[in-house]
Amino acid sequence: MDTRTVGCLGGGQLGRMMVYAAHRLGVRMCVLDPLGESSPAGQVSELSIKGSFQDAEKIRELASKCDILTLEVEHVNAQALEELHLKGVPVQPLPFVVKLIQDKYDQKVHLQKHRIPLPDFLKVDSEAELHEIGEKFGYPMMLKSRFGAYDGKGNAVVSDAASIPAAWEKLGGKAGKKLYVEKWAPFKMELAVMVARGVDETMNVTMRTYPVVHTVQRDSVCFTCLTPPVGVTQKEQELAQKIATDAIKSFGDARGIFGVEMFLLDDGSVLLNEIAPRPHNTGHYTMEACGVDQFEQHLRAVLGLPLGDCHLRVGGAMMVNILGQGSTPELTAQTMAPLRCALRVPDAGIHWYGKDGCVKGRKMGHITVTGFTPASALEQIRPVLKAVDGEGNSSSIEVPHKSSPSVGIIMGSDSDLPTMKDAAVVLDDFGIPYEISIVSAHRTPEYMYEYATTAADRGINVIIAGAGGAAHLPGMVAALTPLPVIGVPVKSSALSGNDSLLSIVQMPKGIPVATVAIGNAANAGLLAVRILGAANPGMRQKMAQFMANEATTVEKKRRKLEQVGWQAYLADSK
Repeated sequence: MDTRTVGCLGGGQLGRMMVYAAHRLGVRMCVLDPLGESSPAGQVSELSIKGSFQDAEKIRELASKCDILTLEVEHVNAQALEELHLKGVPVQPLPFVVKLIQDKYDQKVHLQKHRIPLPDFLKVDSEAELHEIGEKFGYPMMLKSRFGAYDGKGNAVVSDAASIPAAWEKLGGKAGKKLYVEKWAPFKMELAVMVARGVDETMNVTMRTYPVVHTVQRDSVCFTCLTPPVGVTQKEQELAQKIATDAIKSFGDARGIFGVEMFLLDDGSVLLNEIAPRPHNTGHYTMEACGVDQFEQHLRAVLGLPLGDCHLRVGGAMMVNILGQGSTPELTAQTMAPLRCALRVPDAGIHWYGKDGCVKGRKMGHITVTGFTPASALEQIRPVLKAVDGEGNSSSIEVPHKSSPSVGIIMGSDSDLPTMKDAAVVLDDFGIPYEISIVSAHRTPEYMYEYATTAADRGINVIIAGAGGAAHLPGMVAALTPLPVIGVPVKSSALSGNDSLLSIVQMPKGIPVATVAIGNAANAGLLAVRILGAANPGMRQKMAQFMANEATTVEKKRRKLEQVGWQAYLADSK
């Protein structure tokens, strides 16, 4: 599709996955890396150059073999890229953006000028000045290196005034390294968004934004990413996407994919943390979960090809990083255990980076599991998470994301609970997480409105609503949510539930509500399972097994009746 050759500064795992994407597009790649053809990207690329991406001569050699230059790591010789760009060599993202992002303090100053919300920050030139800032910002605060920091390296938490000397020395303040300090952001969770910036056929700027992910750090390294993020409202997700998009708009004509990391605060506000001008760890899930993954999108953007679809193709996805545990045979086997475990996990995408040696803390691979919901993706990946620390290890990690309910069971009164519990029993049998609550259309209409309008944002996929008497609850909820609603007619003392049943089936055109037999909440639970199974092969298999078990039960009863006769059968049943 494209005969150009793309030169990539860096040959690590990001470059490797970029090469895979280039193969699909028919694009040739040449990578520059100190390991050359032995680097993760060099192993799979058509061309490679052995050398440092700080070496201006090697960068010029790369440019001579390629039609356009890009990168998979920002710690490169930006000055050499700028000189090539001025001579007409296409470089994307633009060298000035790379240089700006390399200096995290200058990056913050630039974003602040463009009114991007950030934690308070100040440049610090001495240990004494850091004490003064501590009195202003309060403790804790975060001391950061301006250059060369990544994966938590170059950061130091200053918990109180007494810890300032150690933090200052740790980050090289005494040796003259340039540092700055940020006021502590009391975040509820960390979010990330990938933003693609390209051009259309007329060279007008086009942008695409990927879904928001909830990231969890472990030892300051990205450990897991979950999307959609459980517990984050649609409004908060849209705010995060807008902040990320506005930040990337500030980079002029730069093209490519950008990873934007942010903090979500308790009040629903979002602060930008930092930006990477390249594919990012928090975008790995896109390989299994989105229309076009971040690596292909990056190539499309830098080459001026049409940008692809960023939307999720699945209901939920979770990614876990696999970090090296050590180089001994035992620790290497421990590193590999989660990947072997993932071979038995449905819908798991396994990625091994081909790195030489299993150094402790090194990113060796990642695994992404998709599901019909974020909760189902989490349930699928649980065995992998448990394998990360080794089987039987008493320090086994705590699962970083709580299972979110896929089904909401609601009723207008606790008097309906003896009926509605049967739906919960079915969901328990199928291992489907659910929530159960009292939501009255008449006595608590405000809560009913809140419940119905926020259900989808909270990860609910199906609502089962019990209804007695006037039976307004299922219909009112269905009018407020895009989710499927199953109404359960609850038997009443006056009309035995017939009034409820007739009310549910008389919903006006355009507001559908499914229903079941009077009092048959178990069937509502089974119908919810079938709805979830429409896009979840594992759930369909469970339903098929349930049906097979039902058939076996009936078959046993048939055989017994035929063998012993009806009198003995009834006598035995008493």
